[in-house]
Amino acid sequence: MAIACKAAYMRLMEQDITSLEEKIAHLTRTVEELSDIVARQSNEIDLLTRRVQMLMEREAGREYDQGGTIPLADQKPPHW
Repeated sequence: MAIACKAAYMRLMEQDITSLEEKIAHLTRTVEELSDIVARQSNEIDLLTRRVQMLMEREAGREYDQGGTIPLADQKPPHW
């Protein structure tokens, strides 16, 4: 009887190990997918940051051309 209990216990342990291995594989895949998403988002943020900077410089140039004053983007707020 002890042998049967030990065999049943071993089967349960193997099932638990298999279940844990499956969960680890799933989590590993999820982490890799999220890492790819974060990398793509970082690249997109960098691109958008450069574009916003270009637009700000372009608008500052227009403000300067129109009024001949310091562009608003370069002026300190009145509370400073």
